[in-house]
Amino acid sequence: MNNRTKPIDGELLKLKEEIHGHAVDYGLDFYPVVFEVCDYDTINILAAQGGFPSRYPHWKFGMEYDQLSKSYAYGLSKIYEMVINTDPVYAYLLSANHLVDQKIVMAHVYGHADFFKNNAWFSNTDRSMMDTMANHGTKIRRYMEKFGQDKVEEFIDRVHSIENLMDINVLFETPEVRRSRQEKENEYYEQFFKEDDDSGRSKHLDSFIRSKKNHAKKSEMKRELLEENNNALSPEPSSASHRDIMMFLVENAPLKEWQADILGCLRDEAYYFLPQRMTKIMNEGWASYWHSKIMTQNVLRSSEIIDFADKHAGVMAMSRKQINPYKIGIELFRDIEYRWDRGMFGKEYNECTDMVVRENWNTNAGKGREKIFEVRKSHNDITFIDEFFTRDFCERQQLFTYKYNSRTGRFEIDTRDFEAIKQKLLISLTNFGNPIIEVESSNFANRGELHIVHRFQGVELDMEYAAATLRNLYALWTRPVNLTTIQEDKEVTFCFDGTEMKPLK
Repeated sequence: MNNRTKPIDGELLKLKEEIHGHAVDYGLDFYPVVFEVCDYDTINILAAQGGFPSRYPHWKFGMEYDQLSKSYAYGLSKIYEMVINTDPVYAYLLSANHLVDQKIVMAHVYGHADFFKNNAWFSNTDRSMMDTMANHGTKIRRYMEKFGQDKVEEFIDRVHSIENLMDINVLFETPEVRRSRQEKENEYYEQFFKEDDDSGRSKHLDSFIRSKKNHAKKSEMKRELLEENNNALSPEPSSASHRDIMMFLVENAPLKEWQADILGCLRDEAYYFLPQRMTKIMNEGWASYWHSKIMTQNVLRSSEIIDFADKHAGVMAMSRKQINPYKIGIELFRDIEYRWDRGMFGKEYNECTDMVVRENWNTNAGKGREKIFEVRKSHNDITFIDEFFTRDFCERQQLFTYKYNSRTGRFEIDTRDFEAIKQKLLISLTNFGNPIIEVESSNFANRGELHIVHRFQGVELDMEYAAATLRNLYALWTRPVNLTTIQEDKEVTFCFDGTEMKPLK
């Protein structure tokens, strides 16, 4: 991409330095930000690849590029900015943007950069992911050359179908914890094995190889018992539920080394993007708050007010079909700042039943700015909405839920009830709207079959998607896969045997 992007210079560079100064003065803290300019086609390529120019080859990226290009060509959407969470932070500006657009984008990017560096959910993010993904791309291309592009791409397709089955607790497994666990594992394995030279192997490939050796050792130690049960090839049953399904497969599935390596690479990338999925409302709200603040109070010229208002309103517009994270996020941060400036929090305020007094409550506490910085440090979208999405906020924003009316063929207002609106919003954010799936056993019914469980939270599985996912899990596990879920208030277990999915009796 180096020949398709170029560093900013001239007036853009001066603007960057000015906006950088204002961001620092407001207390924003970020890694160095590198701005580059590119055209629409280049930014569509970057967007299709998650912002990284050197990812592994796959048809999915081409499909997303095609959709983005057509959407822009037909005037349906336009990408104004792209920012990458690395150190340094990389941000791309469209060369065709008007100057006021470039100002908005730069101020917005500094908000994102501050959030990336300081929000707790990003604390263990790989800040060298640009190089990491380039290495993944090189490695996967070599596997394609050796084993065939179609074969490798088919395996990647199967992994993509399960890359949303993750465990958020992995995000807080610090390098120290991982190193300590690795040392303990090495001490254990060295009791039984003489390790081969592992230079050049990834941590996932090491884990895979150690796991296979461990299974082999256990099988040897228990061979007589297993043979009596006619189950010599079955893996050990898992001792506890396991939500990190990709790592579980690396360590337990009968994969080839190249497959385990690719699965580990794709797992790294999935967990890199996970905090961004968990903080979409907060992250966009925080960046929008600061672009609005910096623009209106510092860098906006009088001749640019109309253009800015038009662009800002377009970004904040709400859709009938889904929430706008920019709008909800910025208004919640503004509401928090307003309430904490006026002292509208704490036991005394919460227990006040006089609506007139509550409406005019103002202790001049002046803690608003301090509070929003505190919130941006520790929360994710679920805790953000749960704690700060109040009845008063909902009513002031005139929020309600839409529902499609099949009789009229239109989307119509479903409810204005605060509790129903908040509950629906929280459900949509829980696990990013994906079902929570855990591995319950790797030796279901003592047959070496995989058993996964859907942790039901009020929404039934889409069985068409479930069947497709089980098919891919079967291909990775190579033995039947069983799924337990809830249907019509009853627990039911389905089995995919390589041909069809059917309920167990």
